[in-house]
Amino acid sequence: MSVIGGREIAEARRRHLAVLAKEVEARGLSWRLAGPEESLLSVTGPRSRRQIMVVATLSGDGWYYLWPGGGMADVAEAPNVADRLTHLLE
Repeated sequence: MSVIGGREIAEARRRHLAVLAKEVEARGLSWRLAGPEESLLSVTGPRSRRQIMVVATLSGDGWYYLWPGGGMADVAEAPNVADRLTHLLE
């Protein structure tokens, strides 16, 4: 088991959020990184102007995206997460 420090966790979190940001942008949503150390991804629907905040968090067996309403998915599923967020923000 490898142990990583806070800096490595923050960098990994930003990388995962950047991947998701590219996916939501490709679907016409706008985004920005927010929060301490850019630890949140704010995604906004262009027509509805509704907004969802997404976090990437390390869990025992890997990294996951979490968003309001009980949304949770492995970071490897970024395209599917972007589709789900698009649907929520229509």
